[in-house]
Amino acid sequence: MYNSEFCEVSYNKEYNVVFVKWKKFCRLEEYRNPLLYALEIIKEYHCDYVADTRDGFEDDPEDTVWVKDYFIPNAVEYGCKTIYFVIDKNNALAEELKGQEEDSKDKIEFKYIYSLEDINF
Repeated sequence: MYNSEFCEVSYNKEYNVVFVKWKKFCRLEEYRNPLLYALEIIKEYHCDYVADTRDGFEDDPEDTVWVKDYFIPNAVEYGCKTIYFVIDKNNALAEELKGQEEDSKDKIEFKYIYSLEDINF
C-alpha cells in the first residue's frame, strides 16, 4: 500500500481494482508518485482503476497532460479497461473529471460511481 498526506493507493482483491483515494490537492511528483505505484499494481494484477475524487481532486494542467500522455497509455497496456471515478451525489468535480475523460475516452472506458459496490463486472 502507498500512503502519503495526499493519497492512499491499495489493491482491492474483491473487485480486482487498484483503489486510489485522494485526500487533498497535490501536483507534480506528489500527484504522479501514487499513480506510478497504481500502475505497478495494474501491471501485476491486470486490473481496473478506481479514483475516489470526493476529497482533494483538482486538475493541474501539467498533470492532466501527464495522465493523458503517460498514465492512460501505460494503464491500458498493462490491462486496465475501465477507469472509475467515485463521485459525490452532486458530482462537484464534474468539469475536471469530464476533461480527463475527453482526453482519453478513445483509449479506455470511464464510469462514474458512488461507491465500490457500484462496480459492474
